[in-house]
Amino acid sequence: METLMAKGKAGESNPYTGLGLDESGNWLPGSPRVLSLLSSVLERSVRGNEKLLAGSKIKDVITIFHGSRAPSLNLRQYVERIFKYCKCSNSCFVVAVIYIDRFLQRIDAYLTSLSVHRLLITSVMVAAKFMDDQHYNNAYYAKVGGISREEMNRLEMRKVVWKPKLLCKLKPIA
Repeated sequence: METLMAKGKAGESNPYTGLGLDESGNWLPGSPRVLSLLSSVLERSVRGNEKLLAGSKIKDVITIFHGSRAPSLNLRQYVERIFKYCKCSNSCFVVAVIYIDRFLQRIDAYLTSLSVHRLLITSVMVAAKFMDDQHYNNAYYAKVGGISREEMNRLEMRKVVWKPKLLCKLKPIA
């Protein structure tokens, strides 16, 4: 199993380069490694879920995030596109995957090739609004995601109604 450690000199462990950053926190050329890892995790989940759904009598819950067909871009290309044009922090992508997981658990649905792209662009947009100091408007995210502004607004409202919770509850110290 690979780790986030950068490939380089033996024994070298630089957390910055492992995340696609230089020593001062600026992006290294190309996509950060964390994006590759997240897209791999999502792709594996989609493949596993579709195999499970095809081989059983389990029915997936159809949501507003489901499309009639899968987009032409594979998930890795889609993640790289979002990263390139939206300029979100790495943490937005990590939080977006957490949002997706919690949303699917809440409605008892499966991540499939028909839902993953819309869930991802919406979750990244919501995460950017929550995590980053600067973000784009919904029309811009819609254009990057390949959907209409109206659809992006509806998807965001579904996410906002869902109210993702990131904060943990602190127990008082006795």
